[in-house]
Amino acid sequence: MAQELKTDLVSQATGSSPLPRMTYEEFLEWCDEGTHAEWVDGEVILMSPVSMKHQLLVSFLAALLQHFVEAKELGLILIAPFQMKISVRPSGRAPDVIFVARQKLGDLKKNYLDGPADLAIEVISPDSRARDRGDKYYEYEQAGVREYWLIDPIRNQAEFYRLGRDGIYSVVAADEDGIFHSSVLEGLWMKVDWLWQEPLPPLMSVLKEWGLIKE
Repeated sequence: MAQELKTDLVSQATGSSPLPRMTYEEFLEWCDEGTHAEWVDGEVILMSPVSMKHQLLVSFLAALLQHFVEAKELGLILIAPFQMKISVRPSGRAPDVIFVARQKLGDLKKNYLDGPADLAIEVISPDSRARDRGDKYYEYEQAGVREYWLIDPIRNQAEFYRLGRDGIYSVVAADEDGIFHSSVLEGLWMKVDWLWQEPLPPLMSVLKEWGLIKE
């Protein structure tokens, strides 16, 4: 059943026919580890391939945060296409990087997080700009994702949003030295310019600045 559904979906995705609607359970059964797609209110959204620059930036952020989170024993870092299922709309999204705090690890299922992550990071690509700034912004806000990072490597622009007690995102600006301080990952700071360096900073150099490894 699942294999037949997947074959049919792929066939339709490459043609002119719309993808069939399905439940979230059917979507999870259809997906495999090589499928990058999201589920929104019964509809499947297939993700376009990303650029090398996009992939390198996602890997850089995930590696940095993974080391920080492990050193501080804060929780887990997961990357797309791992799913985050939220009740808003409802939807099953796959942020580029998510942080799940230790207190929420019980919400992790085999292939999705049942509820909002504590931190979601989206690296914007040309086809995702409207989605990341529009639908996902409001879904993550309403679902209770405590911090949302929007990283645009095309415009060299980073936006950091923090959820207030009123349930609304507000922008968190970098300080006068261009350093962003996270509230969800307590003690984590990041030079925004690191994100635009070519090549990206060596992982070890950042970990030394953070004091996580000795000289």
